[in-house]
Amino acid sequence: MNLTKKHILAFFKQQEGAIHFDALLRAFGGRHVKRELKNLLEDMGEDGEVVRLKGNSYSLPGKMKTTRGRISIHRDGYGFVTPDGGGEDIFIPSKFLKGAMHDDLVEASSSPSRMGGNKLDGRVLTVVERTTSRIVGRYEETRRGAIVIPDDQRLNLVVAIPATGRGLAQDGHQVVAELTSYPVGGRPAEGKIAEVLGWPDDPEVEVQSVIRRFDLPHVFGPDVLAEAEKITDTVSSGDLKGRMDLRSMPTVTIDGETARDFDDAVSLRREGEHFRLWVSIADVSSYVTKDSPLDQEAYLRGTSVYFPDRCIPMLPERLSNGICSLNPHVDRLTMTAEMLFDRSGTMLESSFYTSVIQSAARLTYTIVKQIIVDEDRELADKYRPVAPMLQEMKELALILMAIRKKRGSIDFDLPEPEIIIGLTGLTEGIIRAERNLAHQLIEEFMLAANEAVARYISSRDIPFLYRVHENPDPAKLQTFQEFVFGFGYEFKLVDEKVKPAELQRLLAQADGRPEERMINYSLLRCMRQARYAADNVGHFGLASDCYCHFTSPIRRYPDLVVHRILKAALALTAEKKQVGTRASKQLAIATERLAEVAEHTSKRERVAMEAERDVVEMKKLQYMQQHVGEEFDGYITGVTAFGFFVELKELFVEGLVHISTLTDDLYNHAEKQHSLIGRRTGKVFRIGDEARITVASVSPATRRIEFLLADHTAQSPDSRTVRTTAGLEEYPRIPLRGKRLTGLKPRIDVHNQDGTRSTGDRPGKRKSEPRKKR
Repeated sequence: MNLTKKHILAFFKQQEGAIHFDALLRAFGGRHVKRELKNLLEDMGEDGEVVRLKGNSYSLPGKMKTTRGRISIHRDGYGFVTPDGGGEDIFIPSKFLKGAMHDDLVEASSSPSRMGGNKLDGRVLTVVERTTSRIVGRYEETRRGAIVIPDDQRLNLVVAIPATGRGLAQDGHQVVAELTSYPVGGRPAEGKIAEVLGWPDDPEVEVQSVIRRFDLPHVFGPDVLAEAEKITDTVSSGDLKGRMDLRSMPTVTIDGETARDFDDAVSLRREGEHFRLWVSIADVSSYVTKDSPLDQEAYLRGTSVYFPDRCIPMLPERLSNGICSLNPHVDRLTMTAEMLFDRSGTMLESSFYTSVIQSAARLTYTIVKQIIVDEDRELADKYRPVAPMLQEMKELALILMAIRKKRGSIDFDLPEPEIIIGLTGLTEGIIRAERNLAHQLIEEFMLAANEAVARYISSRDIPFLYRVHENPDPAKLQTFQEFVFGFGYEFKLVDEKVKPAELQRLLAQADGRPEERMINYSLLRCMRQARYAADNVGHFGLASDCYCHFTSPIRRYPDLVVHRILKAALALTAEKKQVGTRASKQLAIATERLAEVAEHTSKRERVAMEAERDVVEMKKLQYMQQHVGEEFDGYITGVTAFGFFVELKELFVEGLVHISTLTDDLYNHAEKQHSLIGRRTGKVFRIGDEARITVASVSPATRRIEFLLADHTAQSPDSRTVRTTAGLEEYPRIPLRGKRLTGLKPRIDVHNQDGTRSTGDRPGKRKSEPRKKR
């Protein structure tokens, strides 16, 4: 008989479970149909009619257990499927991706991994939903035709461009290609040129490429701008009705030198042994009404996005830099959190209300530091009306820092790079962003306000938008425990969980040690990403059982939602919860679709973080291209079987010293010792070692930097030995030094316990400004 797909499907429907190829071969006539059967099964597999399993077996898709989830693809070709319902990620080798692209929704099979443990291996069975419809990349004309090579290496493909779809693109142009077909069965993806951005070495084209690649809304529509134009740029007497008048108080803003939008201001008064603190936040909700064009655009964006040379704001500048910004010496509408603290840092009382303020001074971090740390008398005299208050703020901030540390809030002592952009848009330098007591002062006050608002709403059993951060992933935590044990550190796990204070103690022990930065980064990788949620599960990193984002409504949509809920709750309390009142209706509107809002804004936050990180990495590569052949000092931050990674001191740039360039010996990878060990010489390259390198090559296209080793300094030996989970090893180490942490805030943009840029509340506004966020 002529074998057809219909015959094969009918046979499968008569059977139970998977069928081995040999059984199929016997059922359809033996060896003489082997090639025909194999070809048909391959075609059916590509069409999703059957599924090929391990061991050369096949099954109908509906007859086997499958997992649905998003696939994340590594630039080296393999991927991981994260199940929608939670659980262990499934490793997908590149040959089993079945045309799936990064971030597609897929159905995948899985089975226990050969690596053991709880690991799972699998293969993609079918692509349920495509995520990518446009590709940003480099247009190239080859002998076989035109192609677009994506900037995002996780896409791991090339897009063929037919002659009719090339438009005005020239060889080497940076373009946006719209996909017209996806890769299936060995056939490449096809597309057409939708937009020509320009030449890739143009700094403006670089940034525009990132904006397109991450699909960042960056142009306000006519209806949004029209609504913004209708909003008055001054506060009228009618706006003050029902508001607390705080204009006579010495209120100040403290921001970076280049900031233009000020959404928080602070004031403090000493009352005997107590401190009364006012945190006043721009009342954006008075100007952006729910479901208006302005609100819909702000929701779509979710957050402002900050690049080294620009900001893509959540709100039009007429609001963000105008009527909503707490500019000095003008009336501004605010929401105020008033808090009373005792000498121990305990919050004795708190209250919240709409208010009007007039900022007495626009201060910078530098000015405040010079007054409260350097005790600059000239500056203190210049700002005489507020200088005594700043000293009292310093006192309270130090008390709050101490109490937060005592309860177990985690601080990652990691430096943050600051990219210096020249007038031409090119990177002129990379320096360590300054962070001093002035930054910490504002951070502590914003943290206190965020927590106070969350506790107030939570105590009234009102639906709310929380900022949550779960306990670290147990599997990653166990791996981290084994990792730090190799350096002589320990911490307690109880039921696969750890208390924040345990991790804080560990970081304090590592402070000042060669492996300090690597331990900080490794712990950050264990942390789950903080997110917004309608259900409160606490905030692990801050050791807080109730937390929210309240203090940045100009540039974070969740804060705007929190303001609306707080206003409605206050009004409801004033009306004593009368059913059917205006306040209860206002609260019902403010709390609509909170779970959906939480999911959307969490996603927009992650996209913004990825885009910001991408631009910073691009600028780093751009800078290092100017320094090929030069030598730099750094630390070994990672060791693999193919070499080790070195991060340059003060530049925060990482590159690879490939094992093939170490010509003095053959090296073995000792994974648990985090080392490469020479077979003949016994020479050891280990995490934390100092290394001097030569920049060998920089490839912006692959986002890789190659180093050559110039010199190496191993950690100083002493009588103590390095421990591993396998027992004592022969490699010496430096004794621990129990220095205290100097700060209490993670400071790098994505690596922190809050899962965002820091525990802080406010991202820096412009290229040269350190970020302050909660």
